[in-house]
Amino acid sequence: MKLLVTTRADEGIKSMTDYTHPVIKYYADKVGADFQVMGHESGCTHNQGRWHYRIFKHKELHEEYDRILHIDSDTVITPNCPNIFEVVPYDCIGTVYEDKGSRAVNRHERIKKAKTQFGNIDWTHGYIDTGVFLTSKIHRDIFQTIDNNYYEDNGFDDVHLGYLINKYKFKVHELDYRWNHMTMFSEPWNGSPSRFDSHIIHYAGAGTFNKPNKLEQIKSDVYHFYKEK
Repeated sequence: MKLLVTTRADEGIKSMTDYTHPVIKYYADKVGADFQVMGHESGCTHNQGRWHYRIFKHKELHEEYDRILHIDSDTVITPNCPNIFEVVPYDCIGTVYEDKGSRAVNRHERIKKAKTQFGNIDWTHGYIDTGVFLTSKIHRDIFQTIDNNYYEDNGFDDVHLGYLINKYKFKVHELDYRWNHMTMFSEPWNGSPSRFDSHIIHYAGAGTFNKPNKLEQIKSDVYHFYKEK
């Protein structure tokens, strides 16, 4: 079984990836996977979509790799994170759903917009986040346009891939929030758990838990976990 861990980045966020990429590569080595940074410009011409849709390269990469884990570059994997390849069955897509708590209504509206654009399918809930996203070779057809179009509204690849997952009726292994701990999961509706008890912390959006900005937050948390290394 050939495994790969990917992330999306370019020189513009080097101040952040100087901290996060060594941690991601450390995890890839630990689970026996290759590591690749995707810095190409995707086929999407939308300003933000250019880098969101870099993940479509997974269709090509799945010609070589049996399973691919995508990890966003604004994440910190904690030292005791389990081997996700052993947790998610081969025939399932591994992801955390974020249409919960304070984000539920907004994410369900995005699902409706996708169905308006691409056609109605049986999809009302189960909004994925590609910040932590595991697929196998059998899922490679989700990494493509729909009638030569991209979803270019808020959510971008999360919505686009979520639509195709449901259209093709692929099985999803829903991971609990500890695999993709965004600020939303530290809110009272979820019991206000500590991010430090999770497997992967994702600084999506503003990404601030207790620091003034995302970069300072990441630096602080990397030091918290890896100061001895």
